[in-house]
Amino acid sequence: MAWRQLLLACCLSAAVLLTTLQEGAGAAVGTQQEAGQDVWEDVEQKIFMQESDASNFLKRRGKRSPKSQDEVNAENRQKLRANELRREYYEEQRNEFENFVEEQNHEQEERSREAIEQWRQWHYDGLHPSYLYNRHHI
Repeated sequence: MAWRQLLLACCLSAAVLLTTLQEGAGAAVGTQQEAGQDVWEDVEQKIFMQESDASNFLKRRGKRSPKSQDEVNAENRQKLRANELRREYYEEQRNEFENFVEEQNHEQEERSREAIEQWRQWHYDGLHPSYLYNRHHI
């Protein structure tokens, strides 16, 4: 029976302690909330603009209203620059490919010429002049 009374006394004291702490925390939170609200207002002033500025910003041009000439010119300059860069890139790629193909053709011609020359040397019997001087002219 004594342990039940002890448990009841502990629970009662815990409840009283929690209520007093909650009231004290509420008062402390109130001052912290006010301080936090002041800080929040400072942050809002740094991040957000005034309503009049915001409405002027949004009223400048709606979705369906025509673009200003400056906006059109800026977009055209961006498009022209992009086209120029694209043209330069593809021209450079084409030049590199043409150089590669030309080099491959030269190598192939060189290999063919060497093979033909070797064939002529191998089959030359020494009795007749070489192929270049043994042409039949009509």
